[in-house]
Amino acid sequence: MAAADGSYARRMTRPRDEPSLPALLGLLAGMVVLTTAAAWAARVDGVPLLVDLALGALAISVLPFLRSRPLLGGLLLGALAALSPAATPAATAGTYVVARRERLGIAVPVALASITGHALQALWRSVGLPLGWWLLCDVAVHGALLGWGAYGRTRDALVDEWRVRARTAERDQVRRVEEARSAERVRIAREMHDTLAHRLTLLATTAGALEYRTDLTAQQVSAAAGVVRASAAEALEELRTVIGVLREGPDELRPAPGLADLVALVEQERAAGASVSLHLPDVEVPAALGLAVYRTCQEGLTNARRHAPGAPVTVEVRVDDGLRVRVVNGPGAAGLGPGTGTGLIGLTERVELLGGTLSAAPSGDGYTLEAWLRWEP
Repeated sequence: MAAADGSYARRMTRPRDEPSLPALLGLLAGMVVLTTAAAWAARVDGVPLLVDLALGALAISVLPFLRSRPLLGGLLLGALAALSPAATPAATAGTYVVARRERLGIAVPVALASITGHALQALWRSVGLPLGWWLLCDVAVHGALLGWGAYGRTRDALVDEWRVRARTAERDQVRRVEEARSAERVRIAREMHDTLAHRLTLLATTAGALEYRTDLTAQQVSAAAGVVRASAAEALEELRTVIGVLREGPDELRPAPGLADLVALVEQERAAGASVSLHLPDVEVPAALGLAVYRTCQEGLTNARRHAPGAPVTVEVRVDDGLRVRVVNGPGAAGLGPGTGTGLIGLTERVELLGGTLSAAPSGDGYTLEAWLRWEP
């Protein structure tokens, strides 16, 4: 974007409706020839034709320097205009060129230098008009050129400002779209993890037990198969819920889980062979808060099953200047390997959005996941 802005600035160096330098120089060269021819035809001042042509050509050559040294160039044009009428077109055009590019504090002295040069010229060269009329016309022309140039410069500044604002607004819009897309990706990842990770982990560990445990009775195998079937069905149902959330069609979505659903969640863990104790307060909490509590407990149980299978787990929710949730597991067997941390990242965002805090750290031989949520009973 910086390179694009730089090229844009370079393109805007010349005002949009200012004639190009070759065209301007060509026009002025023609005017010099005509002016010199007219003065030479009058033959009233005895100045050689070649001198006038040389002064006119010199005045034209000064014009390109007005871009970098406007005051010095204006003074030179005024001096040349005092010597020859052939320099009059270039000196007059110089007023407009400077007014088109510079502020009036610089353009006005250039115009005064040109007018002074023309007045001095009229004192010793034939201009075809009385001195008073000549000065009046000259001042009027230079005043008009100053106004025309200042108007064009102001208009260009406004157009440039509008273009910069438009470009800034466009960049801001692109940034907002990217931020929205990023937020949507985070939301999708969080919903997918929160709803599916628990079910799929339960399904994987139960299926693994069926594969490696050869000492299970038929009743135990049947119970484990039932857990696998129920977990798969729940995973499919929650996948439909996630898809429905992403499609923003909430009418047919089932209610979000809350405190009351923790009992069923723990029962599923116990049915899969886990040793889980649950302690819940008898309170009613808002739906968003209940969902955060549920997801915290779900994440703690999932991590315990994944990283410490067979370890006893304690799930506790209590009122503590807010709502405090703790999931503590003891030491267990070797787990499925290190996780990605995606669940904890998404859970941290969910808790912080509700004004709470989340911590996860080893405790003794086990691990503790604890969340505090802002809530007033």
